[in-house]
Amino acid sequence: MKEFSIVIAGGGSTYTPGIVMMLLDNLDRFPIKTLKLYDNDAERQAVLGEAIEIVLKEKAPQIEYLYTTDPEVAFTDVDFCFAHIRTGKFKMRELDEKIPLKHGVVGQETCGPGGIAYGMRSIRDMIELIDFMEKYSPDCWMLNYSNPAAIVAEACRVLRPNSKVLNICDMPVGTLRRMSQIIGLTPKDLEVRYFGLNHFGWWTSVKDKAGNEYLPQIRDYVAEHGYLTQVEVDTQHMDQSWQETHKKAKDLLAVDPRFLPNTYLKYYFYPDYVVEHSNPEYTRANEVINGREKDVFSTARTIIEKGTSKGSEFSIGSHATFIVDLACAIAFNTHERMIMIVENNGAIANFDDDAMVEVPCIVGSDGPEPLAQGKIPEFQRALMYQQVTVEKLVVQAYIEGSYQKLWQALTLSKTVPSAKVAKEILNDLIEANKEYWPELK
Repeated sequence: MKEFSIVIAGGGSTYTPGIVMMLLDNLDRFPIKTLKLYDNDAERQAVLGEAIEIVLKEKAPQIEYLYTTDPEVAFTDVDFCFAHIRTGKFKMRELDEKIPLKHGVVGQETCGPGGIAYGMRSIRDMIELIDFMEKYSPDCWMLNYSNPAAIVAEACRVLRPNSKVLNICDMPVGTLRRMSQIIGLTPKDLEVRYFGLNHFGWWTSVKDKAGNEYLPQIRDYVAEHGYLTQVEVDTQHMDQSWQETHKKAKDLLAVDPRFLPNTYLKYYFYPDYVVEHSNPEYTRANEVINGREKDVFSTARTIIEKGTSKGSEFSIGSHATFIVDLACAIAFNTHERMIMIVENNGAIANFDDDAMVEVPCIVGSDGPEPLAQGKIPEFQRALMYQQVTVEKLVVQAYIEGSYQKLWQALTLSKTVPSAKVAKEILNDLIEANKEYWPELK
């Protein structure tokens, strides 16, 4: 079986060790020859890079390994780039969340003003990564799961339309795991129909391989408990704020009980509730800084200190097995069925062809082929059109350096109450993002 060379872009991310552990757990189906970490923050990456080196020596010494800040070293002779970058790191995420809250508006890293700010920061770095990849390994595929995925995917569509970039999000995977727990099956047992945009969609069918439909059963459960389950094995979405989000799904379902909602719809359907239940001094960013960030780096430092990972292991990012599924689908033409972010081109019959939508796809060595989801109802279509226009305006604002278009994007977001508030937030975000955003005129 062919062995693959991989670069993880965002080597200093708190998710990197979990992804490396998950890759080691899947070597039987996705053998690795070379693993590289790449980051533009040498100091941060070095801590994780050194600890991961110790882990690999113990668990898979045959894998060639290095970590680097040199793009030529990182991207030469690689088959896959796994990209999960965070431009501005947690310092900027904190501002993305706290600036809107100061104005009484949802503060969230991918939805509303925070997502728009993060998107404006991410575009330049994502395009730079694609260009490095194409320069040094023209046959390489990028598996991109960097947030905010919707804006990043739209930027890739406009700025690098022919690049081998696959945009995917772990949220549908995580929610499907919860659905499978509700009915006592595993995610691999299930085939779903789903339509929407990233962090903005609905499941219309959840069947097992024999064709039995479980949507009514799951719907009854969610109407009472949300997506909270008794079997709490989802290590990624376990913090208190996530538990509240899973619970809130019952109120999202009530808006249209025909379909199972993506939990992120909470920010668009109940922004007032979200703001009331937010602490403007301590947001999700602080939760992550004091939780996952601290835990991962403290484990890394312990491993380095002891010179061994025995007794202080990184936990496996089990939620991230979808990354291996996707890589295998490309590498071995497995025709895996996965929910991905792709250009619509008729997958949703009554929606714009050039919209980046999130739908089930069959993935083989030529990339994803979207499955037709038919026509969608007016309510969902109108919501999606509003949101996809926000995402398009953000990318246009970035390319044109247009203050006007970014103001329009914020004004159009369902999380923002008025053009006046949108302008106030925008001015604060411009000030905070001076070293990251293009100059807006």
